[in-house]
Amino acid sequence: MPLPQARLYTEDDYYNIPEDVRAELIDGQIYYQAAPNRTHQKILSELHITIGQYIRSKGGSCEVYPAPFAVKLSEKSQNIVEPDISVICDRDKLNDKGCTGAPDWIIEVISPSNSGHDYVRKLQLYMDAGVREYWIVDPVEKAILVYNFEESPFKILSYTFQDKVKASIYDDLYIDFAEIDKLLEI
Repeated sequence: MPLPQARLYTEDDYYNIPEDVRAELIDGQIYYQAAPNRTHQKILSELHITIGQYIRSKGGSCEVYPAPFAVKLSEKSQNIVEPDISVICDRDKLNDKGCTGAPDWIIEVISPSNSGHDYVRKLQLYMDAGVREYWIVDPVEKAILVYNFEESPFKILSYTFQDKVKASIYDDLYIDFAEIDKLLEI
């Protein structure tokens, strides 16, 4: 006797989840997310402010969005994620629901409950979707992994919370994680 099939969820199912519930739709499965802790939110806030101020100071066309912000990775895909930070430089990808198409740069701040999700599952999704750059920020290990998917083969660079990390999609944007780390101690 065949085993029962797991239910495959759709984009409609995702958009029917109550607004106060954080979730992602990946390969037909809904992944619920716990509320992030204060350290996670402090890092997220500092990254959002730093990137937003940089874009504004340069008069850039890119836009930066913090989570929760829905990103449907491609028109054909049913995968809808909520990266911690999404930088989108093609405004045609933006709509009232969020973004349809790969952001140029995604940053995920790791939470202990979902680290495998960001290190493995989302890494592959983002690479396949055409994201140009992906950062994984790990507050527990005080480490940053930077994946530059525009390089062939793609490059992985590793940093600590004592480093200034350059965003590959920009010529002169560096994020000083030592400054962020100091703020975490307050």
